[in-house]
Amino acid sequence: MNTMFDLTGKVAIVTGAAMGLGQGMALALANAGADIVSVGLGDNTQTQRLIEGAGRRFLAVEANLMSIEVIAPVIEKVVAALGKIDILVNCAGTIRRADAIDFTEKDWDDVMDLNLKTVFFFSQAAAKQFIKQGYGGKIINIASMLSFQGGIRVPSYTGSKSGVMGITRLMANEWAKYNINANAIAPGYMATANTAPIRADAQRNAEIVGRIPAGRWGLPEDLAGPVVFLAAPASDYVNGYTVAVDGGWLAR
Repeated sequence: MNTMFDLTGKVAIVTGAAMGLGQGMALALANAGADIVSVGLGDNTQTQRLIEGAGRRFLAVEANLMSIEVIAPVIEKVVAALGKIDILVNCAGTIRRADAIDFTEKDWDDVMDLNLKTVFFFSQAAAKQFIKQGYGGKIINIASMLSFQGGIRVPSYTGSKSGVMGITRLMANEWAKYNINANAIAPGYMATANTAPIRADAQRNAEIVGRIPAGRWGLPEDLAGPVVFLAAPASDYVNGYTVAVDGGWLAR
């Protein structure tokens, strides 16, 4: 059974791995045996220490993922350095909050570009590399509770995360024949920098925790099992699915 979750010798790209959920998932993949490439902006000092402490190779590639122009050079750099790519985790994302009636075009475009456009084109580039290598690969996108619900004051985030769930299904439909699995994880309410403003609002925080059957906010380590499962041979017949990791939020 252990071999079903063994990632020894695999190379995983994790966007947004410098902190938060991305860092937590990168460490989980490393603990399962994968070498890690962190792509994005930010200080990777802590992530590098954690990954190398797990005995795995680590590569940081600085890239502004608001533009898809950086994707091809990133793929080339990773392949040149580590020889291949086996896993892509599209975690980098952003959020803007404002009433829908006042929401700006810039806040719409910035969020959609990073959360949806880049996710698609990074997945496309990874899929081309997987096909070139000849043995498939795993794509894991990060969706949200707002892939299932409308939310409030986050129009572009809701649109982008609903889109992530949709394109994950599309990727599975088209790329399964190449032995590529495309799935998504929809984290529930997680204690990260993105949710700091909500957690700081005592009333809103109480409303959220009161609805979560688990009775607490999620943590990066709560995604460890799901991301390893979706990256490993154990999930080879799972494709196009979005796994909610939400403490029971959607069941309430």
